[in-house]
Amino acid sequence: MLDFVGSDVPDFDPAWSTAVPDWEDRILKGLSLIPDLPLFEAVADKALQIFKRLRVPDLPGNPTYGEVCEDWVFDFVRAVFGSYDPETKRRMISEFFLLIPKKNGKSSIAAAIIVTAAILNERPEAELILIAPTQKIANIAFKQARGIIRLDPDLGGADGMGKEGGIFLVQGHLKQITHQTTGATIMILSADGDVVTGSKAAFILVDETHVLASKVKAPDIFLELRGGLASRPEGFLLQITTQSKDRPTGQFEKELETARAVRDGKIALPVLAVLYELPQDMAEKEAWRDPATWGLVNPNLGISVDVPFLRAAFAKAKEEGPEALALFASQHLNVQVGIGLKSGRWIGADYWPQAARDGIDLDYILATSEVVVAGLDGGGLDDLLGLCVLGRHAETKAWMAWAKAWADRDVLTLRQKIAPELLALEEAGDLVLVENIEDEANPAIVELCARIRTAELFPEQDGIGMDPEGVGSIIDALVDAGFGIEDIRAVSQGYKLNGAIKTAPVKLKTGKMLHGGQRLMTWCVGNARAEARGNAVIVTKAESGSAKIDPLMAFFNAVQLMSWNPVAAGAKTYAYTGM
Repeated sequence: MLDFVGSDVPDFDPAWSTAVPDWEDRILKGLSLIPDLPLFEAVADKALQIFKRLRVPDLPGNPTYGEVCEDWVFDFVRAVFGSYDPETKRRMISEFFLLIPKKNGKSSIAAAIIVTAAILNERPEAELILIAPTQKIANIAFKQARGIIRLDPDLGGADGMGKEGGIFLVQGHLKQITHQTTGATIMILSADGDVVTGSKAAFILVDETHVLASKVKAPDIFLELRGGLASRPEGFLLQITTQSKDRPTGQFEKELETARAVRDGKIALPVLAVLYELPQDMAEKEAWRDPATWGLVNPNLGISVDVPFLRAAFAKAKEEGPEALALFASQHLNVQVGIGLKSGRWIGADYWPQAARDGIDLDYILATSEVVVAGLDGGGLDDLLGLCVLGRHAETKAWMAWAKAWADRDVLTLRQKIAPELLALEEAGDLVLVENIEDEANPAIVELCARIRTAELFPEQDGIGMDPEGVGSIIDALVDAGFGIEDIRAVSQGYKLNGAIKTAPVKLKTGKMLHGGQRLMTWCVGNARAEARGNAVIVTKAESGSAKIDPLMAFFNAVQLMSWNPVAAGAKTYAYTGM
């Protein structure tokens, strides 16, 4: 759960609960996703009146927002501004999170909301910031806000720039708009740069949160943004975003999880979360492939969202392959990238979640297994070094997997795109970032293997399997620790791993393969892409460079060894724990 500066959560007024536990039914019936709230009607009506009057600068004829927007937009605007108590000067809902696919007027709505906020603002010298995902989109956002002001003589004066009367003065070279009475300023910032240092903004609008929140410094940025609201109880933080183009991670994952938890009624916070996404079972069954479902998550379908365009883009994405299809689904249908997007996936991904069991860790595997093997796989400085321990339960005979990974800390710089996920894996304890792989990771791997040997769970030979490429230093370390060459098996890769790649899904589906639900393996499984090579199937990265699968390959190496039905060098008596 995120920290909300300036919000007294324990005393949160239940009348202002924003939970929508029936959201799935609502979205299927096309109903509003905004709950009934005790809005301050006069404030809500005034804000909506202003918003509707503003003109859209990039549409032919410059119609008003009132003429072109749908009811869901008006409901959202009323909720944003109508949650402000004009007597106490305090906002009852301080944060808003809107998840909506591309082409639903997101950026245009954002510009109109920030202008409306500047008009209604009562604080002298207030700061209002709109953060766009890139410098290019920041320029577009500024043009949108400037165009809104230019088209209204009351706002922009006779010259449309505020130099000849009007409420606002527009300074194009600064991308800044100033209210000439209150001195409040609208600043359009780019997520490309260092957007926030000591924020004092009263109103903050983030366009495309998934871009800003994917940056390594995102936690600090959002802390600054929220911290600035602590002394501005009339302010708000509004995030408008599509789904992430990749699996949600880092700060965006936290923001999205909090929004869903509030919507589902799991936590009570002064946050209104409006998420246009398919129910989970529909997403997992890939119901989004049916164009009949597209209108459920695109409230502007047939208006700003062109149906023929979507159909053509969908057909093109299917032709180009799984990466293009995942991009289409995430951006136009808000489908979360990961295991739910099945095109080109390793078939075991379909059954991976159901095989997770709480409590399966290394200690459990060593305590309940009759035999244990280990798989290893690793690459260069920008890869992970993965270890997978696979045990066979003494009573049920189920195979149980646990994994660990190491990486040179330089990978955070070399692969900045996945740095937030790597840091999350480190926090979860699945990944260890080191300064020197050979000096720090190799001894840790040897120690883990020695622990299995001490428990007499390794088979007499072929207990440790690994890709023969690039593992010379690990072999040397194992030999130095007393392991014999007969203990180490070179596992051929590529099509020769076909047996392991096909065996694992069968055991996952039948409940004969279990794991602890580690984030590391879930991520790697989601990154894996299956390719047919003749009669065999090989597993590769879904995206070159950034999509790591080394621990999964270590898992396949271990599966290969276990499929030979090994017998442990030692013998024990076990008590069945019911896992």
